[in-house]
Amino acid sequence: MSMPNTAAVRPRGTFRSRVRALTVTAMLSAIAFVLMFLDFSVPLMPAFVKMDVSELPALLAAFALGPVYGAVVCLVKNLIHLMITSTAGAGELCNFLLGASFVVPAGLIYKLMKSRKGAILGSVVGAVVMAVISIPINYFITFPAYVVAYGMPLDAIIGMYQAIRPSANGLLDCLITFNAPFTLFKGLVDVVLCFLIYKPLSPILHKDI
Repeated sequence: MSMPNTAAVRPRGTFRSRVRALTVTAMLSAIAFVLMFLDFSVPLMPAFVKMDVSELPALLAAFALGPVYGAVVCLVKNLIHLMITSTAGAGELCNFLLGASFVVPAGLIYKLMKSRKGAILGSVVGAVVMAVISIPINYFITFPAYVVAYGMPLDAIIGMYQAIRPSANGLLDCLITFNAPFTLFKGLVDVVLCFLIYKPLSPILHKDI
C-alpha cells in the first residue's frame, strides 16, 4: 500500500486555511467598520464620548484565528474609516491602538489556554489593558488632535467633564476618573457579547472554504 503524498497534501491544506482566515478577517473587518457608525452617548459621560462595539468582531477574530488577525481587523476597519475622517487620521490611530491593546492580549492568553477559562481571563485582561492604555493615548494623541481638528479649546473640553463632576481637575484627572472606567466598561460589554454569540457563529468562523 503506497503512502499518501503528504508534501502535496499539506500545502493545499495550508492554502485553504489561509484563504479561510483572510475571508473571515475581511468579513469581520467590514462588520467592524459598520459598527463604528452605530455609536451612542451614555449617561455620566460628556456627549462627545461615544459608546460602540466595533471591537467585537476583532475579539471574535482573535479567538477564532489568533491575535494577529484580531489586530488586523482593528487596522482594516480604521484604514477604511480614513476615507471619511475628520481628525487627519488621529482618531483612527487611537482607535486602532486601543483596539489592538484589547484583542491582542485576549488572543495571546487564549492561545496559551485553549479553554473557556482562558478566553474569559484573556478578554478581561485585554479590557483592563485597553483601559490603562487609554490614559496616555488620549492624553498625548486623541485630545490634542481634537483640539486642532475641531478648534475647541482644551478648557472647554475639560468644562464638559466638570459639568458632570465639578471637582474634576485637569485633563489627566478627567481621563483617569471618566475615560478609563468607561473604556473598561466598553471592553467588558464586548466580552459579554462575544461569549453570547461566539458559539452560534463558530461554524462560520471555523468552516473551511
